[in-house]
Amino acid sequence: MSILELDNLCKSFYLHNVGREIKSCQNISFSLEEGQFIGIVGLSGAGKSTILKCINHTYLPVQGSIWYNSKEFGRINLAAASEREILFLRKYEIGYVSQFLNVMPRTTAKEHVMNALLEMGEEEERAEQSAMEMLSYFRLPESLWDIYPNTFSGGERLRLNLAHAMVKHPRLLLLDEPTASLDNKTKILVKEMLINLKAKDTSMIGIFHDLEFMEGVCDMVFNISEGVLV
Repeated sequence: MSILELDNLCKSFYLHNVGREIKSCQNISFSLEEGQFIGIVGLSGAGKSTILKCINHTYLPVQGSIWYNSKEFGRINLAAASEREILFLRKYEIGYVSQFLNVMPRTTAKEHVMNALLEMGEEEERAEQSAMEMLSYFRLPESLWDIYPNTFSGGERLRLNLAHAMVKHPRLLLLDEPTASLDNKTKILVKEMLINLKAKDTSMIGIFHDLEFMEGVCDMVFNISEGVLV
């Protein structure tokens, strides 16, 4: 059964200062089955991240539909969903791992991961325990847990993003270069966690440049070139 279907998705950006339209992705159509992992590869600027951001409702497509089989709302078009619906889905059903860290001010690393569970209604003690286990798993030093993450290195920030998204065990997980600044040992941990989530029926779409990492994880791989899947 499909958990996600993209139908003729198109996204472009208009540069008003030069009066020019940039076509990012065009006529993107594919379906993601429950528990399946789809990988998307392509050159930088080909439109890979745009697809994920449209699914996450960060970008609004200019054309097409993004049908998601929600546990709460049933079949819903994410491209036309309300802000209330999108906020609910991000909180309870859809996870997103970005290369960039976005943390509330004056929030420590441990609190950031805990908050992912607390906003779902988890008890504070269990949320704290789960957060510590996830931070330990991704080898984020305990000395950093009570520090504000704006001082972290790129690899530490990415590990925190992974912990924050994966601690919720979302139904749908979107991964934008989840291994970009990680060492090989941490990449293995990420791969093992993705396989574990997949075994628990988390459906995933991931963008990668590391083709070796994708082996044994992805069920299907799409290549995007100049905004078009090939």
